[in-house]
Amino acid sequence: MAGGALEGPAGDSGLDEDTAGPTAGTLPTPGTAAEPGETTGPGETAAPGIAVAAEGSLAVAAKASGENFPVALRVLPGAWRAHLMALYGFARLTDDLGDEPLPGLPSDADAETVMATRLKLLDDLQQDVAKIYDGGQPELPAIQALRKTVDECGIPRQPWDDLIQANRQDQLVKRYDTYDDLKKYCELSANPVGQAVLYIVGAATPERLLLSDSICTALQLAEHWQDVAEDLANGRIYLPLEDLASFGVTEADLAQPAAGPAVIKLMMFETGRARQLLNEGAPLIGTLRGAARLAISGYVAGGRAALSAIAKAGYDTLRQTPKPGKVATLTNMASCYVRGR
Repeated sequence: MAGGALEGPAGDSGLDEDTAGPTAGTLPTPGTAAEPGETTGPGETAAPGIAVAAEGSLAVAAKASGENFPVALRVLPGAWRAHLMALYGFARLTDDLGDEPLPGLPSDADAETVMATRLKLLDDLQQDVAKIYDGGQPELPAIQALRKTVDECGIPRQPWDDLIQANRQDQLVKRYDTYDDLKKYCELSANPVGQAVLYIVGAATPERLLLSDSICTALQLAEHWQDVAEDLANGRIYLPLEDLASFGVTEADLAQPAAGPAVIKLMMFETGRARQLLNEGAPLIGTLRGAARLAISGYVAGGRAALSAIAKAGYDTLRQTPKPGKVATLTNMASCYVRGR
């Protein structure tokens, strides 16, 4: 998901052009989202409004001081911290609309209604973001904060649209046939975060953006490889189906309490891919100085530490989610900063 690249693989966190899904007659129209419990007709309960969902997301963002990414913010300049937290708040809200329980939606709502509701709220979010660029006034506090960041840092609209589209895709796509398909998903779910960060630190050049894309795709892949069991429990498999077939792994194998030999070989292969992408993007660090260099070192270090944690767990991410310790991450960060890669 989108937040994965922002927080790093140890945290939480990513979609097709087809946004047409089933519709529900009780869904509010854009700009008229109903509050929980409001009805649209006899016996009909309205879907939750985006403002209600946003309230919970902002509460999560406000408590984010204990998470890896916000902790790293403390050593950065104050102006950057404010902009990065605005980015974090947007990513958190977008992810929550795509994944978290929606306030006001009945707990027994069927899957079709839940999906349609999420797609509708993501559409509403995109309309609010559009107001930043159309000269309008965003309604959501998270988007109002984002507007200042966009204005001061010159961030284009595409990264926000891509992150929203990633969460649409999560409603519609549960499996990826090929590695290339998965990388295209990461182009939406992860790469926009790194692009926005480079604009915030005043270092967005075409060459750096390409290196950042490689880093962010690697971070997203590392998170997926950590969370194979959790993703499967949520009905999703991010391991490319062509790779499962190549290594003789079935979905039933992924549902086991521990990884068998074939799954372990598959995970070794996939983590190697992520490590290669991370190394390809790491020279971005050497093009930066000062706090910007430190910030990007933190991203790369988090990815390397996460991949090392998977290796130390014997590549068995079914038994538990391997997470790196803070010492390992800080050691990697210092090495990245000094070496410039």
